[in-house]
Amino acid sequence: MRFLVKILFNWIVPVQINGMQNVPVSGSFIGTSNHLGRLDPFLVYYMLDRRDIIMLVAEKYHKYALARWLARLVDAIWVDRFNADLAALRETLDRLRKGWVLGIAPEGTRSRTGALGEGRSGASYLAAKTGLQIVPVGMIGTEDKLVFNKFKHLQRPHITVWVGKPYTLPPLTRSDREALLEKYTDEIMCHIAVLLPPEYRGIYRHHPRLLDLLEEEQEGQTTEVNKQPLIGRLPSKAGG
Repeated sequence: MRFLVKILFNWIVPVQINGMQNVPVSGSFIGTSNHLGRLDPFLVYYMLDRRDIIMLVAEKYHKYALARWLARLVDAIWVDRFNADLAALRETLDRLRKGWVLGIAPEGTRSRTGALGEGRSGASYLAAKTGLQIVPVGMIGTEDKLVFNKFKHLQRPHITVWVGKPYTLPPLTRSDREALLEKYTDEIMCHIAVLLPPEYRGIYRHHPRLLDLLEEEQEGQTTEVNKQPLIGRLPSKAGG
């Protein structure tokens, strides 16, 4: 599976990954990303050279023989997106506690516009329940319409991926559980949004938490520049 994915992205669909140093080299963590097209799940196997990847597959794909074959190949977990799928939840938690890695799109489905839609609470619940690090990922270029149009004109689509710094969520409390999950879900979505170009941030583009993260990012960039040796930042004089 990984061999085929490497061929796909190295020779047919080039990928530029920024921030790969932010991905933990071992142990369990939860990767969260936006969801634009059918290529997105395969990117997980391109970016992570691991066999212990938890892939969640929507129940609607069970009717397709190819999807069932691929799901068996990667030991995926089938998920009923519209009901409380406790069996899938327990299996996911069990694998995470054993050190597996989860890649999940909190939106739960592909974006019809390319911009971020409302996040669901599954990812935030798993992150708060386990206390694992969350690695935010933003991507562009995997939109189905864009990819199919490029192939139609014998062109190669180009994918760009940004990986943010890991962070964690506090544990859930018994009181105000639903409010906390909503807050944590917004936190996850804003960490994804900050990695994306403005036109991809969707309903989170004016979210107060996103504005805070953008400000923190700008301050961090300013700090890094100030840390550079002064002589390296001085303009050179004309003539040498």
